[in-house]
Amino acid sequence: MRRSLSLTLALAAVLAACGGGTEAPSTTVAAEETTTTTVATTTTTMTPTTAVDDAFPVTVAAANGEVTVPARPTAVVSLSPTATEMLFAIGAGDQVVAVDDQSNYPAEAPTTDLSGFTPNVEAIAAFEPDLVVISFDPGDLVSALEALGIPVLLQPAAVSLDDVYAQIEQLGAATGNLAEAASLVAQIRTEIDEIVASVPDRAEPLTYYHELDPTFYSATSATFIGQVYSLLGLDNIADPADADGFGYPQLSAEYILDQDPDLIFLADTKCCGQSPETVAERPGWSELTAVKTGAVIPLDDDIASRWGPRVVEFLRTVAEAVSSLEPVG
Repeated sequence: MRRSLSLTLALAAVLAACGGGTEAPSTTVAAEETTTTTVATTTTTMTPTTAVDDAFPVTVAAANGEVTVPARPTAVVSLSPTATEMLFAIGAGDQVVAVDDQSNYPAEAPTTDLSGFTPNVEAIAAFEPDLVVISFDPGDLVSALEALGIPVLLQPAAVSLDDVYAQIEQLGAATGNLAEAASLVAQIRTEIDEIVASVPDRAEPLTYYHELDPTFYSATSATFIGQVYSLLGLDNIADPADADGFGYPQLSAEYILDQDPDLIFLADTKCCGQSPETVAERPGWSELTAVKTGAVIPLDDDIASRWGPRVVEFLRTVAEAVSSLEPVG
C-alpha cells in the first residue's frame, strides 16, 4: 500500500532540517520589504533594492547559499510540489518546462516521472533547464547540477508563514516575477488575517487531532502544520506526546481516546481512504466528542501537506469547522 504522501513530506521536512547546520550568506534581491526568516536550519535574508523584474543577473539567498541566475529563466524544472504551486501562482507557469511526479496542481503543470526524493541528474538535465527548484537534496543533487552550470534553488519545508512568504519572494526574484510575487504575498497575508478575525473567541480553547495516516502519526504545534492551527487558538493533543521534540509523533489509539479531542482533521483521505465514517468504525471511536458532534473534518491531503499559496484554503477549512461548533465564549 502506498505510504501517505503527507507523512512522507513531514519526514522529508525533518530530514531537511537535519541536513545542514551552516548559515546561508546574506544577499540582495528585489523585494518590497526586508524579511529575515529561518528555513530549516538556514537563515535567508531578502533586502529591498531598486531592481526591476527583468533585471538580471540576480542573486538569491536560498537554503543552499547564494544562487545567481544569469538571465530570466525560460526552462524551469520544479522537483517540489509546493514550489510548482508557487511558480504558477506568481505567473511563472509559462517558464516551467517540467515538474516532478508529485506536482499535481495546478492541472496545467507539466507533470513528468521526475522524482524529487530520488532525483536523476541525467533525466533532469535532459530538459535543458536554466533553473531547478527543489525542496530536498539527497546530498549530491545540488552539486551535480551546479557542475553542469544549472542554477539550483533549495527551498526546504517551511516552518513558519514567514518562510512561505520568503520562498515566494525568492521565486519571484529568480524568475523575474517580482511584482506578482509581492502581490501574492500581500494577498495571502490579507486573507489569513481575515480568516483569523472571523473566528469567534472562546472561553476555553478547542482541542484537536491532526491525522497524517491511519497509524496515528500526527504533527505538533512546533511544525508548520501545527502553527497554522495555532493561528485559530486551538490546542494540539499531540504536543504532550512529543517528548523528544521530533514534531511528528506517532500516537496510539488509546492516547487519542483518552484525550477526546473536540475536532479531528483527516489529512489521509486521498492516500488512505479515511473519512468520518471510517473513523467512527474504529473500536471505541464512536464515543469520541468529535465523532458525536460531527467534527471529524476530511482534508485534501495535498493542501494539508504543502506550504504554498493554498495554505489559505487549509486555514479556511479549519476556521469553518471551528466556527461551526458551539458554544462560543
